Amino acid sequence: MRGLSNSTIIILAGSVVLTLSFGIRSVFGVMLDPISETFGWPRETFSLSIAISNIVWGAAQPIFGWIADRYGDRRAIWLGFACYLAGMIVTVFAQSPMMMHAGTGFLVGMGVSGTAFGLILSVVGRSTPEEKRSQALALTAALGSLGQMILPALSGWLVEAYGWQTTLIFMTIALAPMVFCIPFLKADIPLSNASESDHLKTGALLARAFGHPSYMLLTMGFFVCGFHVAFMSAHLPAFVAEMCATPEGPATELGAISLSIVGFANFVGTLIVGQLGARLPKPWILSAIYALRAVVILVFISFPITPVTVVIFSVAIGLLWLTTVPLTTGLVATMFGPKHMATLYGFVFLSHQVGSFIGIYLGGRVYDLYGNYDLIWYASIVLGVFSAIVHLPVRDRAWSAAPA
Repeated sequence: MRGLSNSTIIILAGSVVLTLSFGIRSVFGVMLDPISETFGWPRETFSLSIAISNIVWGAAQPIFGWIADRYGDRRAIWLGFACYLAGMIVTVFAQSPMMMHAGTGFLVGMGVSGTAFGLILSVVGRSTPEEKRSQALALTAALGSLGQMILPALSGWLVEAYGWQTTLIFMTIALAPMVFCIPFLKADIPLSNASESDHLKTGALLARAFGHPSYMLLTMGFFVCGFHVAFMSAHLPAFVAEMCATPEGPATELGAISLSIVGFANFVGTLIVGQLGARLPKPWILSAIYALRAVVILVFISFPITPVTVVIFSVAIGLLWLTTVPLTTGLVATMFGPKHMATLYGFVFLSHQVGSFIGIYLGGRVYDLYGNYDLIWYASIVLGVFSAIVHLPVRDRAWSAAPA
């Protein structure tokens, strides 16, 4: 990588780690039906494993953030990689719900927490001057979404051809490139990124953050992002496969491809939002994204579900998918500076993952009770409107002490 700037190297290495972390995590939605059918479980059972993964991911994020801020980014990311690898191995050989909950749920959740946005974007944010941060975060997030564009569709084909266990073995091996990228993920803070909060210890820092209205509103709004994204990641493939089924059987491949379309559209949408975030107030953009999500979902469920409407919906929701992440991360850095970014973003992200847990688990529970996802789709619309309103008062500026 001779000749490349330090920030460019970090963006490239971080993008590879994100691509694998998010891409492999997203294949579990494709596995929902095959695993449930293999063991004769209701859909709720493996949905709970995925839901546990999301809540563990969120609960562990502040811990991984603290480890990164205190002991170094690479140590925290290596720990996440080890947990991810162990979780995939346990999942491959699991034969009971408890083993699935331990593998897919706890260990993979820990692994994603240590290899996903919370740490990687914090490294990028610390290495990038503030005037370039929005574009750098968006570029990394966009490149990191490529895994979701490729791996769900690939896993759908592999499951059909070789079964879910062989597919998960392949995905476990696919973690290997992380080993070559993690050594590059270390960032020094440019002098231009100094912040009034840099000198604070963890307790004082958290007291300042939790007393800041904009930080708390951002945390509340991010709950909705988690609910939306996790519910659809886990249940959209099965929903599409069922609704677009033919006399020959469920449309399993279309269900997997729908997530890949979402991943591609997310790549485009995140790049667009990165440019907008450098020119417009980030809270306004976030409010618009959540409002548009509500509209897109409402239109989707108001018409018959066909392969054409599935593709249109996947493109539309994909353009709004993880576009919230670089904006939210950027706002945390703007408010409190990049030094403690991993820790503070960790608590915002915990809210996101509480929403993820609820969205995934309720999706499975509601389906088992009523045979459809109608209640969850309507809840998603209401929550989208709520988050659009919540983000309007958020202030896009650095925290400063109140005058005496």
